[in-house]
Amino acid sequence: MTIRKSMRAQGAIGAAAILLAALHAQSAVASDERDSHHDHEAVKHVLLISFDGLHEQDVARCIGSNTCPNLALLASSGTTYSNAHTPGLSDSFPGLAALVTGGSPKSAGLFYDVSYDRTLYAPSDTHCTGKQGWNVVFDETTGIDAVNGGALTHLNGGGTFNPQAIPHALVNGVCQPVYPHNYLKTNTVFEVIKQNVKGGRTAWADKHAWGYDWLNGPSGTGVDDLSRTEINSIDPATNTNYTDLYTHTEQFDNLHVQSVIDEIDGKDSTGQSSVAVPTVFGTNFQTLSVAEKATVATGGGYLDASFTPGPQVANAITYLDSSLGRIVSELKQRNLYSSTAIIVTAKHGQSPTDHSKLVKNGDTLTKLLEANNYLDPNGNFGQANTKSGNLNDGTGLVDTGFVQTDDVGLIWLRDQRQLSAVVRTLKDNLTCNAPGICADGPQAYVLYGPQLAGRFGDPARGRTPDIVIQPNPGVIYTSSQAKDEEHGGNAPDDSHLGLVVYMPHAHHAGQTVNEPVLTTQVAPTILRMLDLNPDLLHSVAIEGTRPLPGFGREHF
Repeated sequence: MTIRKSMRAQGAIGAAAILLAALHAQSAVASDERDSHHDHEAVKHVLLISFDGLHEQDVARCIGSNTCPNLALLASSGTTYSNAHTPGLSDSFPGLAALVTGGSPKSAGLFYDVSYDRTLYAPSDTHCTGKQGWNVVFDETTGIDAVNGGALTHLNGGGTFNPQAIPHALVNGVCQPVYPHNYLKTNTVFEVIKQNVKGGRTAWADKHAWGYDWLNGPSGTGVDDLSRTEINSIDPATNTNYTDLYTHTEQFDNLHVQSVIDEIDGKDSTGQSSVAVPTVFGTNFQTLSVAEKATVATGGGYLDASFTPGPQVANAITYLDSSLGRIVSELKQRNLYSSTAIIVTAKHGQSPTDHSKLVKNGDTLTKLLEANNYLDPNGNFGQANTKSGNLNDGTGLVDTGFVQTDDVGLIWLRDQRQLSAVVRTLKDNLTCNAPGICADGPQAYVLYGPQLAGRFGDPARGRTPDIVIQPNPGVIYTSSQAKDEEHGGNAPDDSHLGLVVYMPHAHHAGQTVNEPVLTTQVAPTILRMLDLNPDLLHSVAIEGTRPLPGFGREHF
């Protein structure tokens, strides 16, 4: 039985690798064979919008039923990519990094907002003389409000970084702090614009005030106007954060809508100062993601395997489309619509949309690792063990390894010499029966060794997990009763995304491209739209990422 399971898991790994290679190859051929047929000189601005949780099926359904008229208008004037996928992982960090760097986690180095790096030292180790190996947490606790586990009382996260969240690295013999922008391994479209467009300006708004500092890129200065808004901050009107209900999340997303409108109007994101309209700008929306995660019993999620939206999701899509309409209307009002390209997509989808596939057996993966002493049996590892009990208070354990689970499992072993033993234990427990990890289906896999290194980079270098577990689609490693969907992995529902690209003066408006593409192709497309060399992006040069089909001119 164990032998058959192993063969099935390895077959799934091979299939996944073949799919990824096919996506790269097909997109490259399409890009080489198609002429652009666009008036590139007309584009002066590119607006990138991420409706987190937006599946391709959501786009097709809402356009077909006329429940997203504003998105439908963009699609009728642009190109819809019906077969767009994330590059292997679908958490917010790798998902957004794909869109703005053109790279997968292999080159960009972002695997999750909570991850691990064997080369880093603790925040308190300012001389880099202690043990290496730190559980990096760049989320709502990265702001100063979270010092010593403090309440997140300010919308801007407190106005600066939480020093307890910033690890250290030894660089050329000097111990230096590692801010989120230092953690990103390659540059961003924002940095390229700043360095190559005279007077070029950039802006972005996202869900964490300080964790998303990595958008600035290694230079630390890529985004001129990075809106510092924290979705997990406490709204004084309700005494809850903005993720408790999708209608409350709408209020948070409205802040970003207003920021974009202000930027279109020639102001900064606060509306207080007059500045140039950004060359590249955009925002992230969380409303749909929150509505999808909400339990089916409370009206969240989807009603069936055909992506029929439940009440919350239906209302969320209506809200997003209305917000898109407000933004497009402002572009037209300011005579910018004919010179602004608009890209609507998502960092990630959500899984499972088919509630009948939902499995919540608890975090069986972590429990199995702990039970076999691959992690501390009592959970005393990394940021799971701090003096205050709060993440990012600076007192987490060093050199312990880490496991990150949602609808995927990322494992950084505390002792890499145990790899073979750990893999053997995992393969012996693939079923959904206790203590199994529910990874015994044809779409599940245990990825490690040369296949993992080829896809995500060499774990020996410190950042890449030693093992990636893709459980059966529908499995969420949690016992939470508050959510019925999650994201982060490579299940079909969280990796297959909506992607609509509007290009002013396009000759082939209203087309649908069915060829497989990756969301990494968005970044070089943005540069191509602005007549810049996509290879100015380091990840694009490293991974050979091509622009989306229709934007593949070989000459400038």
